[in-house]
This record gives sequence, C-alpha cells and structure tokens, in this order.
Amino acid sequence: MQIGVVKELKENEYRVAIVPSGVVELIRNGHEVYIERDAGLGSGYSDHDYAEAGATIVAKAEDIWGNVDLLYKVKEVFPEEFKYLRDDLIVFAYLHSNAYKEQTAALIASGCTSIAYEDISNDQGEWPLLSPMSELAGKGGFLAALHFAQTINGGSGKLLANVCGVPAPTITIIGCGHSGRGACELAAAFGNRVNMLDINYDAMLAAKEIMPKNVSFVFSNRANLVQCLKESDVILNCILWPKTRKDHLIYREDLKLMKPGAMIIDVACDDAGAVETSRSTSHQDPVYYEEGILHYCVDNIPSAFAQTASITLSNATLPFALAIANKGVRQALKDDKHLRRGLTTYGGKLTLLETAVKLGLEFTSPDELAYEF
Repeated sequence: MQIGVVKELKENEYRVAIVPSGVVELIRNGHEVYIERDAGLGSGYSDHDYAEAGATIVAKAEDIWGNVDLLYKVKEVFPEEFKYLRDDLIVFAYLHSNAYKEQTAALIASGCTSIAYEDISNDQGEWPLLSPMSELAGKGGFLAALHFAQTINGGSGKLLANVCGVPAPTITIIGCGHSGRGACELAAAFGNRVNMLDINYDAMLAAKEIMPKNVSFVFSNRANLVQCLKESDVILNCILWPKTRKDHLIYREDLKLMKPGAMIIDVACDDAGAVETSRSTSHQDPVYYEEGILHYCVDNIPSAFAQTASITLSNATLPFALAIANKGVRQALKDDKHLRRGLTTYGGKLTLLETAVKLGLEFTSPDELAYEF
C-alpha cells in the first residue's frame, strides 16, 4: 500500500503522524511511504531522517494526496484539503467529526473511508489512541497553570508549589483518567494539596495506589464539587464530556464561587462541555476571562511537546495503520471491532453514532457494513 504523510495545516500544530522508526516498520512490511518535505521539522525530524528510514520525500502535499491509498495525519482535514478527498482514499487521523460539520460533510460527499484515532476503543472500554496524548495534555495543562499563575503573565503571583512558610496551593483535578493522572503526577510532585474527583470508585482506587499522600480522592458529586470550587487555586477539567449532553458540571454561575486569581484549565476543551464557559483556544491566543476567572482551553496542548507527542502517537497508531495496510481496509475493519468503532465515514455514509446524533445526520452502523465486506 502507498502511504502518505503531509504537513499539518492547523495553527501551531507541530506534531507529525509518524516518526522515522515507524516508517521503517511500514517499509519492512512491503509498503511505500511518502513524506511531504519538512513535515517532521516541528518534531525534530529532518527529511534526511525519513529518507534514511526508507521514505520518499515529496515537495508538494497535492502530489501525496493524489497518489496514495492511505493518508496518515494528526489533525482534521482542513477546507483547503477537501478537494483532495476521493472515494478510493483512506484518511486516518484525529477527525473530531462532531465538532467540524463542514469537514464531516466533505468526508461523506467524497465517499472516502475515514477513521478517527479518538474513537478507536479497546476491550477495557478505553481509547488507546487518545491515552498517550491525554497524559501529555494533563501534564501540559498543569505546566500552563504554573505559567499563567505568574504575576508577569497576568496571574495571582502564587507559585503552585509547596514553599516553606506559605500555605500550599490547592489544585482540583476532575477525572482520574490518563490526563487527570498526568496532571496529578506533576501537581503532587510540586507539593500542592491535590483533590481528584471522579464518579468511578475503581478508577480512584487505582490512582490512589500510585499517588503520594498529598492527594485526596473525592467522589464527584455536586456538594463536593462546590466545595472544591470555593477552595481551589486551579481547577483542571480532565474528562471528556459526552457529545450529546446539554448540561454541565461547572456552570457560569459557579465561577462566582471561586477565589480571586483562581483559574480553570480545561484539558478536554469541549466547547460548552463539562465547563459551560469553555471554548477552544490556540497556543497563539491561549487564555480568556469569564466572570473574572482565567480560562485556558488550548485544544492541542501536546503540540507544545511535539517530539514526545509524535513518538507516542506514532507508536500508538502504527499497529492499526499496519493492519489497514497489510490486510486492506475492508478486511481490517471486518476483523477488528475496535478499529470499526473508529470508522467515521465509508462509501458516502456516516458511521459514527455520536456525530450523527449531534449534527442531526443519518447514521449507518459500521457493524452492519462489515457484514457486506
């Protein structure tokens, strides 16, 4: 199979879909890999690195889009790329189809096969292609809080660490998943008083086993959340809010309960999701204020750590890319229900239920399609 990687068009997106070691594996399996010139520079990989791994370097993105079977990306397809979509193309990327209606319409209209990293599941009911990015996002979220708490960056001037003679700050983390644990690991190591909230008792127990004594685990209910809002210097939201929910965990009115100088770091950054006042921001313009509370809602935090992010992303996605390339996409989807869970569009049909519900579009079951393969 011919596999192509292009430079990402999203602002401040420095990750690359595959690193040279991944290229080696694809080549060893008999496939051809085409990399757009300078696609890996933001992650610290030169064209020479990719050529050494066996890839062919291509000057123009259009020459890759037009000639490969599998387009291997990081972020969603942008409007200027819609013209390259076609019915015999496979697109493998973070698509977030429920958030980008125009992209979803273009994927459907083209008849291409598109598979979203973020919707591929595993036997534990987790999202293995999100997990590596989630850990980085959680850690990056705490580092952002450290940055924006500084006086010189418009913050309260409170160092988010345990300093002798000063009360330790309080950090509340909502969610004991990969991003929550990533944030907690750093927040606790800096000596803060950390609260972790979740509704999953087993998840809290698992996190408690690996976290130090300055971390408290609290069941996530309204009373406990309100108490945390009142006492916390930072609230880090680390849970993905279901795409079809209209309610919130933290409402606009709740911000009035928070201390002056407190901040919300929304790692999940679902627009009006768990946090009603959240809206996605960029590294270029990362923060805004609502009701006097700083919000940081950058939707691609891992890009700030592009090399680490690209390595972990490449490692996580490569087994699925290899299955698609080795078996062909139809057989790979037929064989793997978890890969099928990530199928977004196929043959002009929308195959992701959450997106169909949110956007009010017709849904076709990917499991039913698999019987036709």
